[in-house]
Amino acid sequence: MQFIDLKAQYARIEDQVNDRIRSVLNHGQYILGPEIQELEARLSQFVGVKHCIGVSSGTDALLMAMMALEIGRDDEVITTPFTFIATGEMIALLGARPVFVDIEATTYNIDPTKIEAAITSRTKAIMPVSLYGQCADFDAINAIAARHALPVIEDGAQSLGATYKGRQSCGLSTIGCTSFFPSKPLGGYGDSGACFTNDDELAKAMREIRNHGQDRRYHHPRIGLNARIDTLQAAVLLAKLDIFPEEVDARRKIGARYSKLINQLGTGLTTPVIAQGNTSVYAQYTLLSDHRDQMLKKLQAAEIPTAVHYPVPLNKQPALQTNQTDLAVAEYLSETVFSIPMHPYLSEKDQDRIVSALVG
Repeated sequence: MQFIDLKAQYARIEDQVNDRIRSVLNHGQYILGPEIQELEARLSQFVGVKHCIGVSSGTDALLMAMMALEIGRDDEVITTPFTFIATGEMIALLGARPVFVDIEATTYNIDPTKIEAAITSRTKAIMPVSLYGQCADFDAINAIAARHALPVIEDGAQSLGATYKGRQSCGLSTIGCTSFFPSKPLGGYGDSGACFTNDDELAKAMREIRNHGQDRRYHHPRIGLNARIDTLQAAVLLAKLDIFPEEVDARRKIGARYSKLINQLGTGLTTPVIAQGNTSVYAQYTLLSDHRDQMLKKLQAAEIPTAVHYPVPLNKQPALQTNQTDLAVAEYLSETVFSIPMHPYLSEKDQDRIVSALVG
């Protein structure tokens, strides 16, 4: 059994993937080839925004978004401590300070009711993470941001394909960022990512930043990065994008079935809570247990793979450590949550086996 079964997906679209890759090999435009423009056009339409900028990774997408907003030394960016290091890491890399706000005990996303108290004269952006495949509460977050004239950057690395009140993740704020790391709901065969925006000037800035800050050949009005998406990754993503809506639907059904089975059996486990008006792509299917080690041992004995995201919150990571004491929910969850296999090709038989192991 695989935690994420990429081989099953490849078996389904092998011909399409190979045809797309062969096309790139034939035309030889490995950097900024035509597949990139095609992918950006299709993704911007899918998300419902004017601009999509394909980049080299989801991490670089966050960095570029902040660079376009001119965030730098001694600035502050409000975010969640319960996420992958990249979120806080890119803030710190620019010389800014990540200011952590605790999360909701239900959705595990940033708690909007605690954001305003964290805003200071140095705050330059709010960066919520749409964790585990579910969007944060963007109406509430955007309203706070509007009152303080702040941009909002969605870290949607795990949530492309999820919706919030009928709108797509990555199209809910000033800039949306996502990752196409292979294990993501829409994943390539290597690192890549994208930024999304409706703002023409920000889109122009991000396109320049991803290519060494140039607006035309050998003319560089800004400091930039080498953050271009490879044409081969764009080709793979185009093949996968054809089946992405079906896979999103499959993820939702599998997630709902997991929750129904686990809750019916009275396991004592807390299943994912999907907020009203939200859909989730279940980038991970994450359970909560005050007896996590015991549950992990049960699954290990049954040869079922598991993962723990995230055992050390960002406020306790040596590189980002703070003295904040108001992050109790995030710290509790770091000790109690774990994830079980989730992908669009997970069979009901395997689901039943996993759930049986949880209650065994």
